Amino acid sequence: MLDCLKPHPLGTLLALQVQPRSSRNQIVGLFGDSLKVKLTSPPVDGAANKCCTEYLAKLLGLAKSQVQLVTGQKARQKRFLLCGLTPSDVEAIINSQLGDS
Repeated sequence: MLDCLKPHPLGTLLALQVQPRSSRNQIVGLFGDSLKVKLTSPPVDGAANKCCTEYLAKLLGLAKSQVQLVTGQKARQKRFLLCGLTPSDVEAIINSQLGDS
């Protein structure tokens, strides 16, 4: 299992390293024990958090309400709770995205 994924009673915790103001939303790869994600939005007034939530929901096939920011509201290091997915489900999707890059 990837170091960025941890099991949780409601699903999976995902540790992210976010890089705002990119040309497109994309998963870059592993960054220490986090998954590095580039986002198009600037880190202003929660725009990057909203963009990240929407991107993860679309990527993982979840409703936006199933993707919850747990820690890192004002930091590049963030932790999201992905409700309803096991770590192995999330790992399979991440690996397929990393293979496409």
